[in-house]
Amino acid sequence: MPAALPLSAALLSLLTATPKAPVRAEAVRGDTGPSLQVAERLIGAALTEGHAYARLAELTDGVGQRLSGSEGAEAAVRWAKKRFEADGVKVWLEPVKVPRWVRGEGSGRVLASERTRGHTLSLLALGGSVGTPEGGLSAEVVEVRSFDEVAALGDKVKGKVVFFNHDMAQAQDYGRAAGLRTRGASVAAKAGAVGMLIRSLATASLRTPHTGAMRYDEGVPEIPAAAVSVEDAELLHRLIAGGPVKVELRLTCKSLPDADSFNVVAEVKGREKPREVVLLGAHLDSWDVGTGAHDDGAGVTMVMETARLLARLERAPRRTVRVVLFMNEENGLRGGLAYASAHAAELGEHVAALEMDSGGGRPLGVVLRAGAGGDALLKPWMQPLAALGANALLPGDAGGADISPLVPARVPFVGVRVDASRYFDVHHSEADTLDKVDPKDLAHSTAALAWVSYVLAEMPGVLPRPEAPASPRP
Repeated sequence: MPAALPLSAALLSLLTATPKAPVRAEAVRGDTGPSLQVAERLIGAALTEGHAYARLAELTDGVGQRLSGSEGAEAAVRWAKKRFEADGVKVWLEPVKVPRWVRGEGSGRVLASERTRGHTLSLLALGGSVGTPEGGLSAEVVEVRSFDEVAALGDKVKGKVVFFNHDMAQAQDYGRAAGLRTRGASVAAKAGAVGMLIRSLATASLRTPHTGAMRYDEGVPEIPAAAVSVEDAELLHRLIAGGPVKVELRLTCKSLPDADSFNVVAEVKGREKPREVVLLGAHLDSWDVGTGAHDDGAGVTMVMETARLLARLERAPRRTVRVVLFMNEENGLRGGLAYASAHAAELGEHVAALEMDSGGGRPLGVVLRAGAGGDALLKPWMQPLAALGANALLPGDAGGADISPLVPARVPFVGVRVDASRYFDVHHSEADTLDKVDPKDLAHSTAALAWVSYVLAEMPGVLPRPEAPASPRP
């Protein structure tokens, strides 16, 4: 791309959509605002070179599933390190002990009765679940929609399989429903249940179950837990409405001793303030179903491509941009915790942290979690994102699971919000594959991330740190 082209012409020639606002060259020059030439180089290259999608294909089709502790996860570590080295980006590995859970085989069915000849259930064990007794288990199902309903049933839960139904229909419902998945087995076990089923946390389904992490409370019996497809959840609901229903479950999942693994850390050193760090994070692990294209292969390739583009600039940004590919976000958060611990002494010099873990949808804008005045500091640098439709500072807080251990250090969080309205169609399922990611959307979000990352590392001032988190009540 010729450097002399105005930003409005250079970028708009690369986009098929009409920009929401023109980009004025006179508004994007100088030390107090963005550099026109850098904006063109970063955004233009992200849109035209196709590296993010090609790299995502390598990760998903080449490496495949990447559950913590598995051979796939270790292959991903080697792949990422090799790719950073090929890009000329300094890279190293930081050790992490991770859980090692093995899915094994899983099946379930509704047993025949006077009202039905029986049905096979489409299900997946939840990550961390124990297996069923040898030969499986058979029990009547009781349907509930909340933990309060479990308590209200009292002794009626004893010896039963508790089925948590819910009405997740859009992405915003995930946080509410996820608590049922995470804690449901222990809540049910405390009431005497012998097993737990949950409707998959999904916004669409073609009888595809969606797995996810769960945990057991200390001192509570560990009972097997699985997610059933949306269609089979509806089937159970209809059958239970007509009378008692029994199911048979067979799960051979188990937990093995913790395994050695790594966070992959890479950085582009700042030219003036190398000790000040802008952290870009994504998680390298995935579930053992699908190939983790949206969750979180898209995030991985976006932050890797950002590092590659920044490393190619003739003049590095003022501050260091550090990329961390965290291990074990899905079923333990060990990578995020290990990073915060290993770098505790320098967290005061982390001036911003940004995590990409919402899929490869198109960019919508930027969100912050910073102190007063953060919006005003960032706003003058946002205009180059107008052609992407992503120059708005949106309401809401930035955050992310792997960067959450940085909250006590009051590190400002920034987020490039992407369109995640269809993210939970395939999330944690066999359907999370490369074909579900749109190359154009991925390129646009990569372009937005590259520019925002540069801005955070280059602008003269830093974001004010947010207030310290409130101390938990005794």
